[in-house]
Amino acid sequence: MSSSQVFDRPVLIEEPAAPEGGRAALRKARARRARTSSLPARYLGYVGYFVGAGLISGAVVHHPLDPARYTRIALYGVLVFLAATILNEFVLAQHRPRLPRMLVVIGASLLLSFGIGMLSGGLQHFDDFPARGAILVPLGIAVSFVAYVIKDEDTPWQRIFSLVGLAVLLAAAVSFVGLRQVAASMGEPSEGGGHSHGNTEEPAKDTHSPAEAPHATGGPAPSASPAAGSGTSAEPGHSDGHSH
Repeated sequence: MSSSQVFDRPVLIEEPAAPEGGRAALRKARARRARTSSLPARYLGYVGYFVGAGLISGAVVHHPLDPARYTRIALYGVLVFLAATILNEFVLAQHRPRLPRMLVVIGASLLLSFGIGMLSGGLQHFDDFPARGAILVPLGIAVSFVAYVIKDEDTPWQRIFSLVGLAVLLAAAVSFVGLRQVAASMGEPSEGGGHSHGNTEEPAKDTHSPAEAPHATGGPAPSASPAAGSGTSAEPGHSDGHSH
């Protein structure tokens, strides 16, 4: 056999034997890939963030109008946001964090939801609640930044006190001063803030008719006949002494 024939012969590479439990690990890996690439799950996780933050933002701004109702709405928003966090951070994640990190992520996500809610709600309804919006917007900026840094696994929490954190704090302070000036120039709206959502009551109708006016006072009903010596009859509609 020539040397060329030796080099042209196919080389059989023997595959290494699968380690014990290799098939089970392979099945788990395939299941994990299928779970993380699931379109419905990723869609629900994405939408859950925005729906939860939207419910919280509306509840934070409108809370003075109906505290009991908007407290319930805020709780619903918190549950939706936390469900989306669990789905995105733990179910769809490639690597699940340990329990301490899991608790930190859940707490930071809850804080982040309120920060986003205060920021978006304060901006959206600033015309309706100027004084309240002037507080919610800068507070939402600061709270959302701190919560995001804590939640992000790739960012050390010391970055809160970095130059970026200082810039965020400065932006929150400037927005607070500026929005307070704008709110003062707009003036505080009347009760209900022009944004009643159907909670304002209609003014009570005057059911007091001219014919019933004498009876309401409890005195005797005046005589329908003209007074003696007047020479003129009483004009209709003026028996109670005032014009309608």
